[in-house]
Amino acid sequence: MKWALGIYLLIDAGIIIIAIFSWLIWDKRYRKNQGTSIPQGYVATDEVFIDPVDGKKYKVYYEPTTGDRFYQEVNYLPEGLRGEK
Repeated sequence: MKWALGIYLLIDAGIIIIAIFSWLIWDKRYRKNQGTSIPQGYVATDEVFIDPVDGKKYKVYYEPTTGDRFYQEVNYLPEGLRGEK
């Protein structure tokens, strides 16, 4: 009976590890091509969207040779110009 409990705990630990690993990969994949300065070689598209997670508006750029996409926040203001104290 102890081996059954061991297998159960091993399966639970595996599921938790896979869930955490999946979340970390998804977050990196989504956020790596986002920022304030457009990388060289990227071309503007007509696509603009509002991210349902953070409510911010983003403009989409793409790199024609690789197909990579870059997301720039539309209402971006550099630090110091945001009126923050």
